[in-house]
Amino acid sequence: MTAIIDRITGSTSTPTFDSLNPANGDVVGTYPIHSAEDVDAAVARARGEVAWWQGLGFDGRAVLLQQWKGVITRRIAQLTEIVHRETGKPHGDAQLEIALAIDHLDWAAKHAKKVLGRHKVPSGLLMSNQASSVAYHPLGVVGIIGPWNYPVFTPMGSIIYALAAGNPVVFKPSEYTPGVGAWLADTLSEVVHGRPVFQVVTGLGDTGHALCVSDIDKLAFTGSGATGRKVMAACATNLTPVIIEAGGKDSMIVDEDADLAAAAEATLWSGIANAGQTCIGTERVYVHEKVFDAFMRELTTQAGEVRAGADGDAKIGPITMPSQLDVIKSHLDDAVAKGATVVLGGPDAVGERFVQPTILTHVPEDSTEMTEETFGPTLAVNPVTSMDEAIELANGTRYGLAGAVFAKKNGMAIAERIRSGMTSINAVSAYAGVPSLPFGGVGDSGFGRIHGPDGLKEFTYAKAITRQRFKPLLALTTFSRDAKTDARAAKLIGILHGGKSTLPKR
Repeated sequence: MTAIIDRITGSTSTPTFDSLNPANGDVVGTYPIHSAEDVDAAVARARGEVAWWQGLGFDGRAVLLQQWKGVITRRIAQLTEIVHRETGKPHGDAQLEIALAIDHLDWAAKHAKKVLGRHKVPSGLLMSNQASSVAYHPLGVVGIIGPWNYPVFTPMGSIIYALAAGNPVVFKPSEYTPGVGAWLADTLSEVVHGRPVFQVVTGLGDTGHALCVSDIDKLAFTGSGATGRKVMAACATNLTPVIIEAGGKDSMIVDEDADLAAAAEATLWSGIANAGQTCIGTERVYVHEKVFDAFMRELTTQAGEVRAGADGDAKIGPITMPSQLDVIKSHLDDAVAKGATVVLGGPDAVGERFVQPTILTHVPEDSTEMTEETFGPTLAVNPVTSMDEAIELANGTRYGLAGAVFAKKNGMAIAERIRSGMTSINAVSAYAGVPSLPFGGVGDSGFGRIHGPDGLKEFTYAKAITRQRFKPLLALTTFSRDAKTDARAAKLIGILHGGKSTLPKR
């Protein structure tokens, strides 16, 4: 590991920190704590690559990104093992998030030119002598601060799209998953023969702060709302624009005509997979009272097959960030104290490293289990008298990231009324796997979008160009304009936009 530190910093005197396996506390790796000077140097190196990376054009970048995709795909087992060791999640879940990231990488490489390249737009009748077009130019250097819960899929949703748009990237991975970030940067470095178009800086909060105040052109952050506010404040120092994805308190709505077995299976996966450490995972469930009991029977039966542990038969792993254990326990304690019914698990399900699946019902809406992001393998399931009530309760949160609806007849109508950036009908989290769809939320869940055309455009600025094809029929932008021209212009505007009056006659 000393070689890694020497390679990144050129010195063995740099302070370091350990990446630990949350399942057993073993040291996975040791990484440098990069200083503000180190971060500034990385950004400067990235700045030096702007001309080369942008000069490759969309086609040149696509070739290299597709090569990187091939490297990741061929070595997926290697990356899967690193994700497993640093997060504790099962190998299958680690491989799944990598596979989704690979699909996004393929899409961005293939579609960046079509989305961002110069294209014609209508000029309108008044400006018909102008040929108008718009293109989207890269911003420069993009900084990215990533999370630990999905250390490949989530940050790659920004890294891939920023690179495809033409921006070199400096990435600060979570201190819990630095090895994943280093692996990603190393593999792209192989493809670009060592050119620093994608660099990783490792460390704790101070390293992230240094990236925020460095000479970057935009920053994309995924993490808690509290940290997101600090990121915004730091970036405001240099008026650096930001993308914030700050978690959620997502809901599942189950209507009376839903396929209950499928709804229960999806609810369980969405809320319990990855030990509940999913920003778009279900935490609140609202079920029509007519099918509530049947749904609960199905859910608890299926949940009985899921267990947290470090062995090969366990379906979910440990809580990656130790401090989250106290949050989960406090939410469960609060819910039970306020009258919630424990169906499975409960406060005693919270151990020293693992939390067993927990299901509560009739949870008071003012409990922290319903108002704050729990980020653990818990589900709060409440009956509702109607879908109107379900929608009102689902929207009764300051968050607005994602959600799901299970219904045969009114799924789309219900989904349209949910205040969130994303909703799946008769599935969970499907939008995350569709590369052409934007990903992001509203309210305290943040702003800005990654993925899809919107995600590509987030890392660019629009460049509009007009080219005069022939002299205007009405010369309006000149001091030689006369009264006759003004009269013609007024008449033309009236014809184009006046229409017939709809005001009542007096």
